[in-house]
Amino acid sequence: MELIVSIVDKFSIFMKYAKLVHNPTAGEGDHSKKKLIKKIEKAGYTCSYSSTKEKGWENIDEDKTDLLIVAGGDGTVRKSVAKLLTRKVIDKKLPVALLPCGTANNIAKALGLSDSIREIISSWGNKNIMKFDVGKIHDLEEAEFFLESFGFGVFPQLIHVMRKHDDNIENPEEKIQKALRELEKIVDSFAATHARIIIDGVEHEGKFLLFEIMNTRSMGPNLDLAPKADPGDGEFEVVLIAEDQRKELGEYVKNRIEGTKKKLSFPIVHAKKISISIDASLFHADDQLIETSKPVEIKVEIYPGAVEFLV
Repeated sequence: MELIVSIVDKFSIFMKYAKLVHNPTAGEGDHSKKKLIKKIEKAGYTCSYSSTKEKGWENIDEDKTDLLIVAGGDGTVRKSVAKLLTRKVIDKKLPVALLPCGTANNIAKALGLSDSIREIISSWGNKNIMKFDVGKIHDLEEAEFFLESFGFGVFPQLIHVMRKHDDNIENPEEKIQKALRELEKIVDSFAATHARIIIDGVEHEGKFLLFEIMNTRSMGPNLDLAPKADPGDGEFEVVLIAEDQRKELGEYVKNRIEGTKKKLSFPIVHAKKISISIDASLFHADDQLIETSKPVEIKVEIYPGAVEFLV
């Protein structure tokens, strides 16, 4: 009994100081700086604050940080985790608590976070830690890791197209619908990419409309490409959609636009190590767009449990 009490007491001390990393562009209403800090402090934490729009937001005072709270969308989570992954082994291990207030919130969905901000903060008292795998990318200087997915084909093309649009759509559902409509156009006309891919020693060669290494079940505008994916199971789920499957992919996107809950029927390959040989192409690592101007050989492997989330 004494051992159990001491562990709980130690964890309580461990949870005392929190740093809130906040994307203020996703910070209206209940997601505003003032309201978030008030709710966090009401739950018993001493809370410091950093805005991702200000210089030095990533600096962490280890003496005053036991918990890193990230309030924003998937891009904000990626930025914050990138800083954690560069920390030294001897640095204090910091769990991440996520307050989803972005558009797609694919990482939050993978963690099972669908309640209100108030309910999520209250749940931290349960002290449930979930280990989250990270995809490590080799031989691609522009990107070193991913949390959600990495791939080539129609999705990085969608990122490229959407960044050209200068709109002021604030409603998350409207943003997702706009992205899906653009994706439908891309699927219809996209020139498939030839690649040679080796997945855990098995070769797959051909022309692909979509190739995604999934760590979470959904990516982009909530595309559930790997509905059974578990980001803490130590393996990826790889989705390959070939050129001759254009019609099926187009129908899936159309169903998503119409709100029809129809699952993809494409096969999924479980994997831990993947190598890709491909000519110049567009890639993406989560929401990061990468363009190569020459043939590349890329290797991807899984780092099990590299990040810890409080859920």
